[in-house]
Amino acid sequence: MSPDQLLAPSASKLPTLRSAVTGLPAYVPGRRSLGADIAALASNESHYEPLPAATAAVTEAAGRMNRYPDMAAVELRERIARHLGVTAAEVAVGPGSVGVLQQIITGLCEAGDEVVFAWRSFEAYPILVELAGARPVRVPLDDAEGHDLDAMAAAVTDRTKVILLCTPNNPTGVPISNGRLEAFLQSVPSDVLVVIDEAYVEYADAGSGPDSLALYRRYPNVCVLRTFSKAYGLAGLRVGYAITTAAIAEGLRRTALPFAVSALAQKAAIASLDAGEEMEARVSAVKQERARMAAELDGQGWTLQPSQGNFLWIRADAQLLATLVDGFDAAGILVRAYQGDGVRITVADPDSNNRVLRLLAANAA
Repeated sequence: MSPDQLLAPSASKLPTLRSAVTGLPAYVPGRRSLGADIAALASNESHYEPLPAATAAVTEAAGRMNRYPDMAAVELRERIARHLGVTAAEVAVGPGSVGVLQQIITGLCEAGDEVVFAWRSFEAYPILVELAGARPVRVPLDDAEGHDLDAMAAAVTDRTKVILLCTPNNPTGVPISNGRLEAFLQSVPSDVLVVIDEAYVEYADAGSGPDSLALYRRYPNVCVLRTFSKAYGLAGLRVGYAITTAAIAEGLRRTALPFAVSALAQKAAIASLDAGEEMEARVSAVKQERARMAAELDGQGWTLQPSQGNFLWIRADAQLLATLVDGFDAAGILVRAYQGDGVRITVADPDSNNRVLRLLAANAA
């Protein structure tokens, strides 16, 4: 055999992807804005520019971007710990809450283990579970578009390692009450990690959802998952965190991609926490717009569940969904359609929200 033949690639022996990867559904992000006249309401981003303190922190940190960030994110973890009344040892950070969730599933699940979650809920859940070689167990939402906790408890088996609870739920906006969640925790085996995913917790009205940190202190198998991407306006920097036992938090840090949370993201997150009052004022304005929109849509004849996120959810069959999506597209409004289920619309500035209301008024039954 000639040297050329030895170096020639064999078509029959090319690298192949794992079957778990080739079979994965693609995560579908919200569509991006293509112009100044487009209302980008598909991704639940904050419509506000970053908090000035966060922008200043990033600008100052940019001069050191030639250096690696602190892989342990010690300063950020300590600041989160002070903010929530826990210890830094109980905090794990990652590239967005979805990055931390990947660390959780990777750290706890063996091949064939089960992860239980409501459906429809956050689209990344089944993708992360299948990528880890675990089995996703989808439990349908109840008639009120919320988690059916009784059915979820019944779905737990001896292979269940993690339960994911999204509150307020994405995309329906329905929260889980504290009493219902505590009763659920009492029925779940103590060796199953219950992840309370609170990406939108800042937008929830007081008392509408669980006191997740109090539940964590009573139930060591609870993990609280949060993000800086939504209310804090740092979606482009990717930083989220989990509050969990020190032992599990240490394991999550071990499963993390090295240096995944940039120095700029860490500094911006700290500055954002320090600017909490300004963030809360922005959140209050979004909640007022959410209430205004919901009241007007109710008057138009639309049936909506009360949302506790920075978005509204309209249940729609295939025909109505197609009509709405076509109408939104023609009006230059980007929304998030879920085939077979409905449409999610981010609450933004009053002008954008008024465009949504006019479009829906024209399509009301």
